[in-house]
Order: sequence, then structure tokens, then C-alpha cells
Amino acid sequence: MEFPEAVEVAVVDSRIEAEVIAGLLRSNGIKVGINADDAGGQDPALQLEGVQVLVSPEDAPAARKLLAARLA
Repeated sequence: MEFPEAVEVAVVDSRIEAEVIAGLLRSNGIKVGINADDAGGQDPALQLEGVQVLVSPEDAPAARKLLAARLA
């Protein structure tokens, strides 16, 4: 993801769940980044703070709307 000020739109328990969310957002034209402190996926036990799903500030409202619709 290439934007300096990323906005967190979700924090989930696993990289897999973050990838599913990222796929949903990407399929709707939103650029997505994932931030996980898990040694590059090699040590999932390090994900104590959760896995962040990040988007640009401009895409944040649309991303939150899509996520809210999927959870409803």
C-alpha cells in the first residue's frame, strides 16, 4: 500500500481474517494494506495486538460502509 497516512478500518484476530476483509475491499476498488506484528506470517502467536486492515483516508468511509454492510 503506497500512501503515507493509512487509516485503520478493522482490527481482527488473524492474518487470514484480515486477508478476507482485504479481498472484499480490493474487489470493490479500494487499495488495502495489512499490518501484523507476526514475523512476516511465520509466528502467528505474536499477533497479540491483532491484525490491522488499513486504507487511505479517502477510502476509509467507503471501506467502513462495506464492512458494516457485510456484518449486518
